[in-house]
Amino acid sequence: MKENLRFGVIGCGFWADYQIAAWKELKGIELVAVYNRTPQKAHDLAGKYQVPHVYEDAEDMFRRQRLDFVDIITDVNTHAHFTLMAARHGVPVICQKPMAASLDQATLMLESCKSGGIPLYIHENFRWQAPIRKVKELLDSHIIGELFKGRVSFCSAYPVITNQPFLAELEEFILTDIGSHVLDVCRFLFGEAASIYCQTSRVNPMIKGEDVANISMKMLNGIICTAEMSYASILETEVFPQTMLLIEGARGSIRLDADYKIKITTREGTTTVSAAPVMYPWLDPTYAVVHSSIVDCNRNILQALQGRRQAETTGIDNLETVRLVWSAYESALHNKVISLPY
Repeated sequence: MKENLRFGVIGCGFWADYQIAAWKELKGIELVAVYNRTPQKAHDLAGKYQVPHVYEDAEDMFRRQRLDFVDIITDVNTHAHFTLMAARHGVPVICQKPMAASLDQATLMLESCKSGGIPLYIHENFRWQAPIRKVKELLDSHIIGELFKGRVSFCSAYPVITNQPFLAELEEFILTDIGSHVLDVCRFLFGEAASIYCQTSRVNPMIKGEDVANISMKMLNGIICTAEMSYASILETEVFPQTMLLIEGARGSIRLDADYKIKITTREGTTTVSAAPVMYPWLDPTYAVVHSSIVDCNRNILQALQGRRQAETTGIDNLETVRLVWSAYESALHNKVISLPY
């Protein structure tokens, strides 16, 4: 196992700053190069983190640097392009979510990496959030018995478009953006889906895509799962960017409420536990639960690259989340239940 893995970053926008800060929390890696289509952004980020090499051409970075992996932190429409580029150069890939702009592109990314003999990982960090990991631990302990119903909710009026204005131009918005996270959490907690039904709407007239989506799934194990997401919900308590859960089993229920409070209720009563994120000095307190989880997701992938364990969010695994996203769009378009190929 190498003492230090050398890596490069492609994309120096809003999320790259936090992604790099999260990598800095881990040992055994060295960021040696960054690329961005707007050179000044790359130079600014390189200066902040003392990165020795800045490139205005990604191919040039691959040709000149000996990289053990690359972290692609660009918009979704370029994920396939840069993944295929890395595969041609034999460099393992970590790609931000959503994996691709279509199921076909995601499949192509997987096939290209397989042909190149390199691993593909997707940086899907929501399942690594401290409260969601704690809920999974409780479910695995069978404290509420056999599960029969679950609800995963991400509803907010937080102006995400302020930090990421490109989101307003997406023809497909909330299902690809936050839906990729929410549906991956559903899979993490409840397994694969047998069928999916989705309805969407657009409330904000200033955006192109949908900003509300409600999904109902029947999982292969019989659990009925509801996933709801909204960027138009003006609620009593604004919980962005927290994910709320209500999971019911034969012997009780588990509820994840605001501020990382988990309530376990059985016939004997209710117990409350907390699962707050680690408050790293570089994170934005508004995004604390998300930014903190980046470290844990990165750690899991790094350990896989080092040969120490298997990663959870591989390209093969995340393809099933991509499949759910686009099956949801198909369901909403035709107003019908979509059966999934399992």
